[in-house]
Parts: sequence; C-alpha cells; structure tokens
Amino acid sequence: MLVIDDAEDNRSIYAFFLQHEGFEVAVAADGEAGVDQAQQGEFDVIVMDLTMPKMDGWEATRRLKSDVRTRTIPIIVLTGYPSTAGEREARAAGSDRYLTKPCLPETLVEEIRRVLACRTPPS
Repeated sequence: MLVIDDAEDNRSIYAFFLQHEGFEVAVAADGEAGVDQAQQGEFDVIVMDLTMPKMDGWEATRRLKSDVRTRTIPIIVLTGYPSTAGEREARAAGSDRYLTKPCLPETLVEEIRRVLACRTPPS
C-alpha cells in the first residue's frame, strides 16, 4: 500500500492505522515522489491526496493510470475536496474510489478491503 499525501500528520495517522490492520505501508510526501515510488515498487492500492506540491493528485493519477507498470493499481482518492466536480475530475483522471476528509481510518480500511476484493489479478 502506498499513501501519497503532503500533510505529514495524515501520512502518519493513516500509515500507523493501516499497519495496525496488517497492511505493509509506504508513504510519499508529494505526487512526484509518489509516482516515482509506485513505478519502482509493487503496490496493491494507492491512497492519493489531490492537493500537493510538485505534482497534484489529479496529474499523479493520470500518470499512474497511463503507465503500463502501474495502471492496474487501484487508486483511492482521499481529499479535502467534498465537491461533486472534484470527484468527477478524480474519476476522469482514473481514480477508482473517492473519499473526503475528514475520513475515519476505519472507513478507509473498509474501502481498501472493498477495492482489494473486487480486484482481478493481472493476467
């Protein structure tokens, strides 16, 4: 699992909770670092913030979904943008799910488990 968020508190809280739930978690502090890390590793799910320095979450999602190495990784957007327009843009960029902050860690875990249950293994 890769958590990409520029807010250190968010990265720490979600990483701690996800690790407590049994997930292996890596973190990145911006979209550019997140894309690089995703392209070099093997992740089952990416949790993506939208507003970040260097590269925002919309562009990071587009790049990950257009790259053969990362396009099958489900991306769950976790953002402070509660708008329908933000969700439409995130979906258009390629995100698989859209959650808004504040988001209880338990809610994120439930969504991750749903995504993993629906994921078909690559052929």
